[in-house]
Amino acid sequence: MNKSIIMRAACLLIASMPLLGIAQDRPSTTNSPSSNPNVELFNGTSGFRKWSIGVNGGLLAPVAPTGGSNDFTKWKASAGYGAYVKYQILHSLALRADYVGGKLQGDNSKALGNGSNRVSPYSSFDTKLKWSGSLNAVVNIATVNWLFRQNFVQIYASVGAGLAGYEPTLTKVGGGEVNYKTDGTIKELIIPVGVGLKFKLSESINLDLGYTINYLDADNLDGYNYGPNKDKYSYGYAGLEFPLGRKSKKQLQWHNPAKSMYDELAAQKAVLASELDKANANNARLTADVDKLTKDSDGDGVSDFFDKCPGTPANTKVDGAGCPLPVPEVVKKEEKVVITEEDTRVVKEAIRNLEFDFAKATIKPNSYPALDRVAELLKRKNLNLKLSGHTDNVGSKERNLALSRERAEAVKQYMVEKGVNSSKIEAVGYGPTQPIASNKTASGRQKNRRVEFTIF
Repeated sequence: MNKSIIMRAACLLIASMPLLGIAQDRPSTTNSPSSNPNVELFNGTSGFRKWSIGVNGGLLAPVAPTGGSNDFTKWKASAGYGAYVKYQILHSLALRADYVGGKLQGDNSKALGNGSNRVSPYSSFDTKLKWSGSLNAVVNIATVNWLFRQNFVQIYASVGAGLAGYEPTLTKVGGGEVNYKTDGTIKELIIPVGVGLKFKLSESINLDLGYTINYLDADNLDGYNYGPNKDKYSYGYAGLEFPLGRKSKKQLQWHNPAKSMYDELAAQKAVLASELDKANANNARLTADVDKLTKDSDGDGVSDFFDKCPGTPANTKVDGAGCPLPVPEVVKKEEKVVITEEDTRVVKEAIRNLEFDFAKATIKPNSYPALDRVAELLKRKNLNLKLSGHTDNVGSKERNLALSRERAEAVKQYMVEKGVNSSKIEAVGYGPTQPIASNKTASGRQKNRRVEFTIF
């Protein structure tokens, strides 16, 4: 037998293996999704119709897409007919017994690629395909219309083996017919490989469209043994398939495991949701009862049910009955802070070196080192500082008052940025109201423009 035929059949069977595990039979169960959330996703094939018969008609031709038109240059299509009996093992796999009959014809009227005709003693052939019988494995490759989870059309493939009985009759180039074999019908092994589309018209009838290539284990089909290749013929057909059994049962071949799984999981989800709602209702009742015993309106740690002193202020320590505990009197120990001459010198140096931009509250950078030493002193001894801003009498009183306050605040902000607690610093502006020298002279006005530091 041609090795390529065997390879094609093997490849098709290997490709179908993953499909066989999609819907393995499981023990049947009487539990339904509504009564038991632990339902089986597929409960076997007992509830489906598995047997069916089919009849079809179409065209037979001594040609194949993979091997041309055998030993004659031109093939002709002739009427063919067939029937089958099928048993569906799984939703994706079936065994089918096929019968096909009809006629095969061809001649040498077609020129070859070089413009010439093949040299042959025969001008045409006419083969009567008395019968062919084969047993095929039919694999449902894909199912269309997954969006609605309803099967509408199947794409299937088939492969098998069988016997064909036929009688070729040849016509000589000069005229006259010759029987290729006079001792009866030729019987040869065939390997049918096919594909098809099947449409579900109703639960009682399917439309079947298919195309099958039959590979023969001989070169006798056209009555002319020419070349190394064996003969083959194809059958394209349309037919009707009728499932057998009770109409109340659905066809197994149209069963959609994904849809069943979706529907049954949805049913499980509904059951679990119902149980969850019941549990939530019970929890709500329990929570209400617990709340009565645990509610603590004043937040003192004792529930209202046991609290004998309701309305206790927040953060009040209470006893087991919810009443405030006695608060011990805390005697604050005063810590005496000693200000040394060195501390006073550091402050005076800061006052002496403090300079601002003209008519602004911007501290000049050369004042920073002395201010840093004052900030370190305040942090180390936890001292308080009062900043008093003063100006001369040049300009309006309102502007001088605002400027003195801004300069005092600028010094305070600098100290805070160096880590001094802002609550330890007071900044006040007095404007020109507290001069320490005469404003009539330039030197006197210079002395009046100042920020005084007082530590305590």
